[in-house]
Amino acid sequence: MHVGLVIAKLITMLLGFLIAYQAYRGYRRNDSQPMFYVAVGFVFISFGAVIEGILFDVIGLSLFDSGTVATIIVALGMLSVLYALYGGDYRGNRG
Repeated sequence: MHVGLVIAKLITMLLGFLIAYQAYRGYRRNDSQPMFYVAVGFVFISFGAVIEGILFDVIGLSLFDSGTVATIIVALGMLSVLYALYGGDYRGNRG
């Protein structure tokens, strides 16, 4: 296993989860629905950062299949963040 890559992926995941946690705190503190979607999006993006290696090295999926699954998970996270930015009118006011 590539120790340097694993460490870098874990740091990336940790940072993403930290961002998600802060966004969730913002959602709870301000009852801000967009912050909830930002939090969910960063959880998906962070998990997607490490799932490819897990699927390839541990589960034994092909590199193509592992990459496809990881890309779909990251894309779902980005869609969630995009929805937070451009989604519905949460408070009845448009800026």
